[in-house]
Amino acid sequence: MKNKFFLSLYMLLVFIIASCSSQQEDGYTSQATSNPSLSPSSTLTAMGLPTHTPTSTRYPTLTPSPTRTPSPTPTQFSGGSELIAFVSIRDSRRGIYLMNLDGRLRRPLTSDLSDDFYPAWSPDGEQIAYVSWRDGNAEIYVMNADGSDLRNLTDNSGDDYEPAWSPDGEQIAFRSQRDGNGEIYVINADGTDARRLTNNSGTDKVPVWSPDGMQIVFGSNRDGNYDIYVVNADGSNLIRLTYSLARDIEPAWSPDGERIVFVSGRDTLYMDIYVVNADGSNLTRLTDDLAWDGDPAWSPDGEQIAFAFRLDDNTEIYVMNADGSGQRNISNNPDSDWYPVWSPDGQQIAFISHRDGNYEIYVMNADGGEQRNLTNSPETDDHPVWQP
Repeated sequence: MKNKFFLSLYMLLVFIIASCSSQQEDGYTSQATSNPSLSPSSTLTAMGLPTHTPTSTRYPTLTPSPTRTPSPTPTQFSGGSELIAFVSIRDSRRGIYLMNLDGRLRRPLTSDLSDDFYPAWSPDGEQIAYVSWRDGNAEIYVMNADGSDLRNLTDNSGDDYEPAWSPDGEQIAFRSQRDGNGEIYVINADGTDARRLTNNSGTDKVPVWSPDGMQIVFGSNRDGNYDIYVVNADGSNLIRLTYSLARDIEPAWSPDGERIVFVSGRDTLYMDIYVVNADGSNLTRLTDDLAWDGDPAWSPDGEQIAFAFRLDDNTEIYVMNADGSGQRNISNNPDSDWYPVWSPDGQQIAFISHRDGNYEIYVMNADGGEQRNLTNSPETDDHPVWQP
């Protein structure tokens, strides 16, 4: 009887949190990327991956708390890819946290009583942009890497999501609902001169800057289903890159800016990984299997692509060469692992794992060796982002 009582109580808490959170955020996320999202995304959510995938709006928590402990005095961290920002709901609400690569000195950067999520490092590693609901709607905020000097950039009554820094750190692209539907906006990093790049009745989402800062790739359903589009950073020269009756999602630029990898179900009932030139030519299918593939992430040298591979109820982290050859399982675990994120030097990969019965952030060598739990918490942790 006692076990049944606690089980019923736990299911009630999950239902309440999911109901409240689901009213706050529109669910299409990208990698995060994860949302990616990829909630945020990481973002097998858009393709139904995996069975244990946490979305940006539904996180079970075992120990809800009515208050959040205020952030302690800023701690001095070592820099240079030794830091990972991530999202945690260990205090009953999503918050931005920071930790060293060994998991030590883990502490919250945000301490309000609302949701804070979708962290994005500035190119110089000095600031973090993120989404916050502290003002009653989703806004883009920026803070220093120690959590100080927090400021609202967008300050608009419409919901703003998915901040992405330009390579020079001068601008932030984001998705805004202020016009009644999702559009791509760009704003200066100091919060001035917000300008709309897209204008249509559909939904445009998940902007990603090209490495040279001249273009932005994004997903749009303006033509009836999600396809991949690219536009100049000033809003000119909109180009549709993909044409499919299925969804094309999760676009990511190659480090040299020549190619864009994405996920599509165009040739199968499942989802596979494709690559296309930045001008829309030379569409190539990289994976071809009876599984769900998602969360593609280029290695910093552009030679490899990590991705999530789901077969049945298990999701693994795979790596393949940029031409699709040499596909190999590097996580090798019977429970779900997904949302791979390369370290800036390409030597390690952070990812989300459910192997301990809850969502934790792990890191491993690029060949799959030395897998270790960084967060080691009974709560939900996800959306890891390496400091540049």
